[in-house]
Amino acid sequence: MNRSIRAVLILLIATLCLGTAACGIEPATASRGPGTVVIDTANYPSTLDPGKQYDTDTYSVYRNIFDQLLRRDSRTNAVVPWLATAWRQTDPVTWRFTMRQGVTFSDGSPLTANDAAFSINRILDKKFGSQQYANFSVISQASADGADLVVRTSVPSPTLLSYLTTLSVVPQAYVQRVGDKKFAVAPIGSGPFVLQSATAGSEVVLQANPRWWGPPTQIRTAVFRAVPNMASRVADLQSRKADLATTLTPDAADQIRRDPKLAILSTPTERVAYVAFNAIGGGPTNDPRVRKAIAEAIDYDALIHNLQRGYAQPINSMATPLAFGYDTSLPNNKHDPEDAKRLLREAGAVGAKLVMATSPSFDPQVVQAIQADLAAVGLQVEIQNSDQATYLKKVQDPAHNWGSVRFGRWSCSCLDSDGVIYPLFHTGEIWSSYSNPEFDGLVEQAREVTDPQHRMALYRAAFELLNRDLPGIGLFQSYAIYGANSRLQWTPDASESLFLDQMKVS
Repeated sequence: MNRSIRAVLILLIATLCLGTAACGIEPATASRGPGTVVIDTANYPSTLDPGKQYDTDTYSVYRNIFDQLLRRDSRTNAVVPWLATAWRQTDPVTWRFTMRQGVTFSDGSPLTANDAAFSINRILDKKFGSQQYANFSVISQASADGADLVVRTSVPSPTLLSYLTTLSVVPQAYVQRVGDKKFAVAPIGSGPFVLQSATAGSEVVLQANPRWWGPPTQIRTAVFRAVPNMASRVADLQSRKADLATTLTPDAADQIRRDPKLAILSTPTERVAYVAFNAIGGGPTNDPRVRKAIAEAIDYDALIHNLQRGYAQPINSMATPLAFGYDTSLPNNKHDPEDAKRLLREAGAVGAKLVMATSPSFDPQVVQAIQADLAAVGLQVEIQNSDQATYLKKVQDPAHNWGSVRFGRWSCSCLDSDGVIYPLFHTGEIWSSYSNPEFDGLVEQAREVTDPQHRMALYRAAFELLNRDLPGIGLFQSYAIYGANSRLQWTPDASESLFLDQMKVS
């Protein structure tokens, strides 16, 4: 090629690339100044409607656009005032919440008790199809009485306040005017941030809300970027393109530690890493002997010590010690591959083919290790890895056609066993592919009992049933692992809240 023509082409390409990411340049992040934070997450939010999904990468974004009715103290986990400044029970099934005055949504309209009631009733509307329905289904009615929110439960509820820490309040008038579909992509909230832009599948940019009732946030702009590839999230930290990377693995943490200007931020959480079985339409896993064989095939110590390396703790059930109802007297998981082989022979399932659903949100090494453990006892496991939004839709399909086994990491942000085993295993819940009337009765009673000892006894019996029927297996208590650069000041909490108003950057 003629040298002069080549020079012109190079100049043309450089001009086209200028100011874009197409040629490896990241101007929006590379030139950021004080007050801007860039956060790499594993997935793009599946929705910006807080009444819908509540997977981590989704609520990490929308809980900054909206205010919650209550919050938890990040150090003590105690429920603390937020939009509701005080609350009291007027009878065993009626709660009255005093709403904070002077709060407006980002369009200037006032936030009232009517909006809080609407936010609850919307989730309870079966036609709306909220994935959070199970968390709030004990509520029979939410209404406004002057400036107060009144919540009535069908029975006395020991968990109501816990769940209300996850309730984001939405503007009734705006939602009804634009409809649910538009609201999910163009939300308006009262939180510390407003949606500036959203590039589907790529990034969401939030800007500080000048109307927010709270103290001015030190963060002024937050860029949430969907970076499914773990190595890319680590590289972004190392190159300073990102200030925070979420959902990291221990291997990634080892890489980040080698850089003196980077840090690992980690804490034990209420999140349980688990496998759940399709006990309704999953083929071989309809047989409890196959489910038990899988449970005995898994090498739990290897998962925890070899792969998690200090970022996990053993558990004995489908909950963690941070959740009320966790029973320390239950036996630990047993690794017994020989007995697993015996059970498979009895079930006529040697060589059976299973589909295992997962997503890039989850550590592939853990999923592959489980696949190898099952292969070692004579099961053929096909891993089906789909993006998080597709994975969630598949798992929540009422037809239960998602496969035989699925990997997941579950947190309810409620610190209560009710938020784990009720939605995952109660008959008819959107996450459940299991049905046992005896189990249903126990967890339903546990929702109605306020005496802690009685509730503990009910959960003990419920966990014993789960350990017998094995619709799922708790693998380990997960630790949250974040990578951060030195310009970010932030402390993670057990509920994995990613509140930007609690962050600072230099």
